[in-house]
Amino acid sequence: MATIRLEKLRKEFITDDSKVVALNDVSFEVSGQEFVSVIGPSGCGKSTLLNILSGIETATSGKLEITEGERQARLGYVFQAARLLPWRTVMDNLLFVQDVRDKETRERCQRYLEMVELGHTGKQYPSQLSGGMQQRAGIARAFSTEPDLLLMDEPFSHLDAITGRSLRRELHELWTRTKKTVLFVTHDVTEAVELSTRILMFAKGGHLVEEVTMDLPFPRDATSDEVALARADIMRRFEALDLVAT
Repeated sequence: MATIRLEKLRKEFITDDSKVVALNDVSFEVSGQEFVSVIGPSGCGKSTLLNILSGIETATSGKLEITEGERQARLGYVFQAARLLPWRTVMDNLLFVQDVRDKETRERCQRYLEMVELGHTGKQYPSQLSGGMQQRAGIARAFSTEPDLLLMDEPFSHLDAITGRSLRRELHELWTRTKKTVLFVTHDVTEAVELSTRILMFAKGGHLVEEVTMDLPFPRDATSDEVALARADIMRRFEALDLVAT
């Protein structure tokens, strides 16, 4: 389990004739077995935040620490698309950045494939899997490296409603078993309410405007009255700030 500490993190993109502020002095902390969702309108800096945390982008200013005890935390990243290498089998995709000769590593990868109900697909290629199965494989790949912190960037946004609901349930079970720290970007308020222990609400211009603790017991049913009421509360908060959470 990792700890993330951000203090007045700012990201600016400079073009030929203008400056765009993607993140505006963002400060928060995530630690332990938290599942924290980041929601907000398009262009509010959600994906930029994950890119900075992962090292893909660098911040313009501010402080950032991602630690596991006294050391730097290990990161895993699940993207919007599975991004599996099409010329490698499913198992070889999981092993790509690991020691393919190590028996324990192969057994661990197989175990995570089984956790996402893909234990039989190790010798298949990504083209032989459905979109939902490919995303399952991407999630298994991220978990198989045993990261301290898992970053997830709208991993279910391209899936149909039934597949997305199934994968959210599987993700919750994986998170419960592995006790990882998760930072999850989504545009879907219901998804955030269903999965999260805490929700960070962002506004256009890259402002963190509110944090909401989710006290509902797990597991949560997206069709339940409790989730519907929590979603309505989040939407009211956005509307009070003249925002639209899409």
